[in-house]
Amino acid sequence: MNKRLAFLLVAPVLLLPALAAEAPLRAQSAEVNLSAQPERQRPELGLQGIATPPLRVLQNARHTDDLEQMRIRQRVIIRISPSTPDTRERMLATLPRRASQDAFEEVAHDDCVEIDDIAGVTATQDNRLLLFMRNRHVLAAALEDSCTARAFYSGFYVERSDDGRLCIGRDRLQSRAGASCEVAGLTRIVAAGD
Repeated sequence: MNKRLAFLLVAPVLLLPALAAEAPLRAQSAEVNLSAQPERQRPELGLQGIATPPLRVLQNARHTDDLEQMRIRQRVIIRISPSTPDTRERMLATLPRRASQDAFEEVAHDDCVEIDDIAGVTATQDNRLLLFMRNRHVLAAALEDSCTARAFYSGFYVERSDDGRLCIGRDRLQSRAGASCEVAGLTRIVAAGD
């Protein structure tokens, strides 16, 4: 009961400075031109120095810090997805063949290939990846000994190099399953006898 009584007595005392600050404005005569009156300012309650942490964060966000050094790093990762079965069949069908010949052979290829020219990929039984190119060539990419081509069943990611090429012994293929492998060799698959 004493706490309630103390609160009822203290509350009007705390409101007294705010009411006293508005009193001179009420006492002015009604004949004063309202457009000539200075703008009313809120009374000082002594709470301006107190700011809650969220307000302090917002207030500090307005102040910019001078930076001595800034680094911007750019990293581009390219995803090569597996080709669909009909795409593979179509690309293999366009390889030049003789009438009843289904044999293919591998011929040497450069050590690098343009990443943007790769249209799709599929894993083979002999631990290699078949790269289907946009120019209708098919390349076989041999992986390093510690890697299995099965890990690349859903395609691979490769970080774009400065020259935009995928090279033997330099670039690493990242599978979606978590494997990371280097390409050990590239050959081009052509119809036998060409």
